[in-house]
Amino acid sequence: MFPGTAVGENVVRHEVQVEVLRELMGQLDAGVNADAGGIRMCPTDTYTSQDLLNREWETFFLGHPQVIGLSGDLPETDSYITCDDVGVPILGTRDPSGKFRAFLNSCRHRGPMVVHERRGSKATFSCMFHGWTYDSTGSLIGVPMREHFGEFDSSCRGLIELPAMEKHGFLWVSMNPDVAINADSLFEGLEDDLAHWGWDQYTFIGEQSFDMRLNWKLATDTFGETYHFKRLHRNTLANSFHGDVLSYRSYERNHRMVLCLKSIDQLRGQAEAHWHIHHGGFPVYFLYPNVVINVSNRRIVVVRVYPDPQDPGRSISRVSYYGDPATISDNPELGESFGEGFSAVVEKEDYALAVTTQRAAESGLQDYVIFGRNEPPLHHYHNTFRKALGLGELPLYTDVPTS
Repeated sequence: MFPGTAVGENVVRHEVQVEVLRELMGQLDAGVNADAGGIRMCPTDTYTSQDLLNREWETFFLGHPQVIGLSGDLPETDSYITCDDVGVPILGTRDPSGKFRAFLNSCRHRGPMVVHERRGSKATFSCMFHGWTYDSTGSLIGVPMREHFGEFDSSCRGLIELPAMEKHGFLWVSMNPDVAINADSLFEGLEDDLAHWGWDQYTFIGEQSFDMRLNWKLATDTFGETYHFKRLHRNTLANSFHGDVLSYRSYERNHRMVLCLKSIDQLRGQAEAHWHIHHGGFPVYFLYPNVVINVSNRRIVVVRVYPDPQDPGRSISRVSYYGDPATISDNPELGESFGEGFSAVVEKEDYALAVTTQRAAESGLQDYVIFGRNEPPLHHYHNTFRKALGLGELPLYTDVPTS
């Protein structure tokens, strides 16, 4: 066994781990990579069109449930978090029974936000305007000078509750009070994996935001292949990862990819019963439409990418770090180092280069970019988005006339 792996820890089923590690070893031995079957053309206005962004905003963000955090963001009863990433201010709470709830963060008197802090713990929330007070179930429990204000039914003026679901550690919220959340659809294809990781027990470590000049899909694209590891990341990720190797499984809208660690070579000759995914692989999950989960040993990085609805060339990535409680207890400085390491690669290498892609795209001089056979997640991202918008698949590069 390798050091650092806890006996009985939560992890995907062992047969899945062995299947993936065998696949990665096989690719290394054969000198091959995951293969999408062809090269596809992606129109450059995918990253620059305001009309397309308007449709994406309505379909993928306002019209689709959003992950606002993980269970570790609400570690105890009466803890809360707030967010306003899609133009709807949200208050998420854990009520006295332990249930996750979500509300429009707006006082039912005159409408200002009731809670302005990002996160915390308290049983009641008072609007700073006139002092109307609500509890963590959203009920209105206090109105100052009520005899002056006038009579009304307090039970009808609680915070507006939104559909919310907590499952596999993810906190989902629908922005539309009339649209229910369908867990089967949200986790399609990944249910078995996510049920085994135990992320509902993870502790919140810290968070960052990357506000940059790149389209939100360009940000997502950076998590879609290992072809660039030996080049762009030659002094960072390439020290620990084999580039040009990838285990990939795509589903209707979600996918799982597993990157290949150089430490996989240490598994050769060992009994498969002792193999562990973190000794040779680095899983990365995509939850439609905008969530990427990077899975390290008993730590995860959750990236939620949002567009600026008024600017196709700007996006904000909300990056949150979580870990196994015992790991965090043993390494209290882990949050800072974890964030610095992620930022050094994603913000300063991947995103920084994507900013130049955005600038060139906005020139209007290049009609399309191309996605190689060895970049199947990019094919899947974009074809999934296009299908949801009623658009056709990205055309194959061979469809281009040669004359």
